[in-house]
Amino acid sequence: MHYFTPKRCVTSNKIMYHDKAQAERAAEASLAERGVQLWVYRCEYCGAWHLTHRDPDTAFAYGAGQGSAHGSTHGSAQGRRKPHSRKRGYKPRRK
Repeated sequence: MHYFTPKRCVTSNKIMYHDKAQAERAAEASLAERGVQLWVYRCEYCGAWHLTHRDPDTAFAYGAGQGSAHGSTHGSAQGRRKPHSRKRGYKPRRK
């Protein structure tokens, strides 16, 4: 039996989709089959389309997109705190 092995991005190791429509079909199939909602985005490294579990509306809320085209200037200016690790036994350093 022959199994299809999808081509993967070298940087992110995610499945590469040739166009947005193909990636959206895969996201819809994921929702129908597994109940997992996925979003589509274009990779800045390989130029192909990938799927992500992060909502693009909230993905840049905590400083990752500071100064980006999403309009976020500073995380503290919007009244948001930095996310804390949920790792067991994690203690943040004091400055």
